[in-house]
Amino acid sequence: MRKDAQRNRELVLAAARQVYAEQGVEAPLDVIARRAGVGNATLYRRFPDRAALIEAVFHDTLSTVVDAGEEARRAEDPWQGLTGYLDHVFTVLATDRGASDLMTTGIQGVATLEKLHVHNAETLTGLLERCRDQGLVRTDVVTEDLLLALAALGRTAPALQATVPGAWRRPLTLLLDSLRTRPAQPLPSPHLTAEQLTTVLHHIHRPHQSSEKDQG
Repeated sequence: MRKDAQRNRELVLAAARQVYAEQGVEAPLDVIARRAGVGNATLYRRFPDRAALIEAVFHDTLSTVVDAGEEARRAEDPWQGLTGYLDHVFTVLATDRGASDLMTTGIQGVATLEKLHVHNAETLTGLLERCRDQGLVRTDVVTEDLLLALAALGRTAPALQATVPGAWRRPLTLLLDSLRTRPAQPLPSPHLTAEQLTTVLHHIHRPHQSSEKDQG
C-alpha cells in the first residue's frame, strides 16, 4: 500500500472510531469521510460497505473478548471464570461507546462480531453447566436467561460509566448474585444517587447527536 493510501486508511479508521462513539455504528459513511478529510470514493475504495469498515475498526477489540472467553473456559473455578469474563466484557462495553453500540445491536455481515456472538453463547453455556454441576448456580437458569439480562444491562454500561466511573459493577454484581445458590456477596460501592440515576437514564434514551461540523 502506498504511503498516501495508508495515511488515508488510518485517517478513515480514526474518524470512524470518533463518529461511531458519538453517533453509533449506523452513522452515514459520508459523515465519516468528511470527518477524515477524504472523498467518499477514497473511503469506498478501502471499505466497500459499512460492514467492512466496522470490521476494520473493531476487529482487535472484539478479538480480545473472544480471547477472554477462551481464558474463562480454561479457569479451574467456573464461577471465577464466569465473573472474570463478564468483567472483561463489561469493561469494553462501558469504556468504548462504539463497541457497546455494536455488540448490543443487530448489525449483520461483520465476521468478527458474528464469531463473537457464537463464542460468547458457547462460553456462557459451558461455564453455567460447570457451575450447575458444582452446585454454584440455580438449576433452572439457562443461557438465554443470562444473555437477555446481560444485553439489557449492557446497554446501560456506557451511561453508567460516564456518570460514575465503575458504577456498572454494582448492577452486574447484583445480576450475577441472582444466579447463585450461596448467600449473596456485598454489592460494590457506590450506589447511584437519585440525581445520578436521572443522568444515566437521560444518556440511555438520548439519541446520538451529530456534531455541528457534521451537520453543516
